[in-house]
Amino acid sequence: MEKFTELGVISARTCVYKMKYRLIWTVQDGRNVLGPDLELFIQTVFKQIADEKEFIIHNLKVLNQNYIDVTVSAHPKIAPSYIVKMLKGISGRKIYLQFPDIKQKLEKGLLWTNNFYIQTIGSYSEDVVEEYIKKQFRKNK
Repeated sequence: MEKFTELGVISARTCVYKMKYRLIWTVQDGRNVLGPDLELFIQTVFKQIADEKEFIIHNLKVLNQNYIDVTVSAHPKIAPSYIVKMLKGISGRKIYLQFPDIKQKLEKGLLWTNNFYIQTIGSYSEDVVEEYIKKQFRKNK
């Protein structure tokens, strides 16, 4: 069971971490198909996926009806590329089931592009490291 600390650090069974990724991708061919109804649906589906696959969505934006911009945290054992794969793959299938007409609006019938942008969101803080070391020292005494 993971839990957040007051510094935004996540404490898991085998490690303590603070890893955030910013992920961005677009709709195939830059089509503007992600309207308000679909945006709300995407938020719900992404939350379900994150809960099931054990990562955290901190922020999700749909920009210009064709960009997904999502900030996530995950245990170090979960690769960022896996997170993208799960979000794109599962959401694509669910969107097509819920909004079948969207497929005709896309040139190749594919919702998401194959590529994505990833950026780590880091915050090196000696205070966080020092606090971790102090806690470990107290535990081992």
